[in-house]
Amino acid sequence: MSQIPDTSFIPDLPKGPLCKYRNRAKFDWKKLKLIFESEQDLRIKYKVWKVLENDPLFSKHKTTLPIDEQKHLCAMQVNRMPHLNLIPKEIEQKSFSEKTKYLMSINEALHTYCPSLSVKIALGVGLFNNAIRAMGTERHMKYYDAAWNRELITCLAITELAHGSNTKRFRTTATYDPKTQEFVVNTPDFESAKCWVGNLGKTATIALTFANLYTENGENHGLHGFIIPIRNPKTLQAYPGVLVGDMGEKIGLNGIDNGFVIFSNCRIPRENLLNRTSDVTQKGEYESVFSEPGKVLGAALESFSAGRIGIMQESANTLASATVIAVRYAALRKQFGPEKDGPEVPIIEYQLQQWRIFPYLAAAGVLKVAVAELTDIYLAVIERSQKDSNGFELLTQIVSEIHAVISSSKPLTTWTARDAIQEAREACGGHGYLKASKLGDLRNDHDPSVTYEGDNNVLGQQASNWLLRQWTSAVESPVGTVNFLKNRGDILQRTYETILREVPIESMDFVLHCYEWMLCYLLDQTSRRVEQDTKAGVHRFDARNNAQVYGARDLSLAYAEYFALSRFSKRFRRLNLNRELSQVLNILFAVYAMWCIDRHMTTFYLGGFAKSPSFAEAVRTRLLSKCGELKDSAVSVADALAPPDFALNSVIAKSDGLLYENLQSEFMTNQGAFERPAWWKDIIIPQVKSKL
Repeated sequence: MSQIPDTSFIPDLPKGPLCKYRNRAKFDWKKLKLIFESEQDLRIKYKVWKVLENDPLFSKHKTTLPIDEQKHLCAMQVNRMPHLNLIPKEIEQKSFSEKTKYLMSINEALHTYCPSLSVKIALGVGLFNNAIRAMGTERHMKYYDAAWNRELITCLAITELAHGSNTKRFRTTATYDPKTQEFVVNTPDFESAKCWVGNLGKTATIALTFANLYTENGENHGLHGFIIPIRNPKTLQAYPGVLVGDMGEKIGLNGIDNGFVIFSNCRIPRENLLNRTSDVTQKGEYESVFSEPGKVLGAALESFSAGRIGIMQESANTLASATVIAVRYAALRKQFGPEKDGPEVPIIEYQLQQWRIFPYLAAAGVLKVAVAELTDIYLAVIERSQKDSNGFELLTQIVSEIHAVISSSKPLTTWTARDAIQEAREACGGHGYLKASKLGDLRNDHDPSVTYEGDNNVLGQQASNWLLRQWTSAVESPVGTVNFLKNRGDILQRTYETILREVPIESMDFVLHCYEWMLCYLLDQTSRRVEQDTKAGVHRFDARNNAQVYGARDLSLAYAEYFALSRFSKRFRRLNLNRELSQVLNILFAVYAMWCIDRHMTTFYLGGFAKSPSFAEAVRTRLLSKCGELKDSAVSVADALAPPDFALNSVIAKSDGLLYENLQSEFMTNQGAFERPAWWKDIIIPQVKSKL
């Protein structure tokens, strides 16, 4: 990159109390912002935020609306989207990758403003259409176009009441009837009812549903995708054979109407089978490009990887928002000081506060870069597979590695965001508990991310299973995320002291060498544990389960951290940066890396990588030192990660820095703040006349 892109489109920040720390930063926060995100992505987001801010339908509500009104408003906002001109007509002529990234940027901007809105659109348009493209053929493109144009309200009915992750145990059936050339869809019992289906509770008219395909001879050909009409789009009344309802109030994301559905002899045309990889002839003969039903399912489920990437993008932004609130508040909130009657000190000056929130600030920067890199890799693979004559086979050859990266990175990103929100809430004290701080809404709306689109612990097991296979084969992987394994013998011989002789602790390579040793050690130990149990007669299923704690689970998270740090390092090295930007990026890398290594300290000592206290002392000293160096830049780093005030919507973290003035306005204009309650008579104790 020869020059820094134009930053003039990024709005200036207002002058105010935060300038005390902003003036200490030695870099241009706008240029840093364009390292965390591309210029095109940011231009799209600022356009979305400006349009929403100027549309009355998207105005903020100071109090929580009733649940039904939240669903109503969110549905109205979804209907409004096509009329906001956010997507230029020429985008349809762009490549798949360009179009997808454009839509992802819009969704990220929407999620920052209102998670319910973005998730509702992602489910009903993005994921639905991805599934149609992945599993359907030309005959299904009418549904793709209808979802895109909001002519139909769509949903994905996958999870069943008793099974979510274990898709092979789904029990919904679709039996082909050659006499009528229809599939008859049935829900055997309530445990197999489709549930947690976003958009289904009140509004969806079409569902993409996974069901076991049976032919007339009673043979089960495994899970396949079907398009099933749910409600009449003109009346929203359910069709015959469809019992559909709303699941009720949730902890958060109540703008989304999550529903359940039970099918009873529901008939759909044969053409409603998504038949890219398998089909049923008019006479009822089953045909497939795969010989094993499991591969059909695997190919179908892989179409949802884009959804997990979307969750990571949203979570990285949520992580950023939480840390922005905590950092700005810490720079403004003053408590105590060295002199009894002297000036109070901003809490950002305290080492404990830095240690609590700066690693999450650094994580926000590193993970935003890592997720962007992963998105580019994923989209490049999908695009190449669509252009290649053997595209599907190519995709199946390399998709397992991408799936492993996604399956480890989704837990890392969503858990980091979850923990950052809680730490930020506590770091902002009582004011952080106000709804107007935004932290409570962030916590409630982010919480489902750790379980939907793949429970984090289950996804981690899938990633570790792939890693263990690579340990056995020890060959270069298609994407190159574990190419270091070919040198595993030498890597396992390394120690803290030997690495220090090669590279200093200040180097990014030092961190990567530490991680390569840790990954090799965890792979070696976990593989040995599984093999020892297997040889002792333990079933391989149980052997793998028994190797999760202190083994495969740590392995999966370490792999995700290694991917994030290595991709951040690669982007850093290929950019032509000035000294000031290089310095702050190095600090962010060091804070996040030392924080992560510190949490793995037990592993480094158990494996013999470190024997004396010097390794732990060096890591912790460097972590605290770099947190101290980050202090004067933290507010500007937060500015580079922050959305505009309209989207952040936090009374304690506005960019003007007027903390107490904004809180005063919030208190004074709070609905009913000075009114006597309507129920005041109910709490008045009647006075008894004194005998005196």
